[in-house]
Amino acid sequence: MAVIHLTKATFDAEVLKSDKPVFIDFFATWCGPCKMLSPIVEQLAEEVEDVKICKVDVDQEPELAAAFGVSSIPTLVLMKDGKLIDQRLGAVSKKALNDFIHQ
Repeated sequence: MAVIHLTKATFDAEVLKSDKPVFIDFFATWCGPCKMLSPIVEQLAEEVEDVKICKVDVDQEPELAAAFGVSSIPTLVLMKDGKLIDQRLGAVSKKALNDFIHQ
């Protein structure tokens, strides 16, 4: 499945009402660590079927970023049943990201 780019308009349907856990990568196009993490997120989106893989561009969706208290990027968020399960900062390896989304 491809990465889902979230907006304020699609957030409730894609995240809060999701029947599976949701991973969200808060990023910016100008962010170096975000650029390093992006191909890993894309790979996992193609490989993982039990977790929905999403991204939020903090410059385009500042209200979503503020709702999660994002002050540093990349910020990685895991949600389940509409609730925040875990949150991490910074770029990580593919194994670390896979472990994070399957905790």
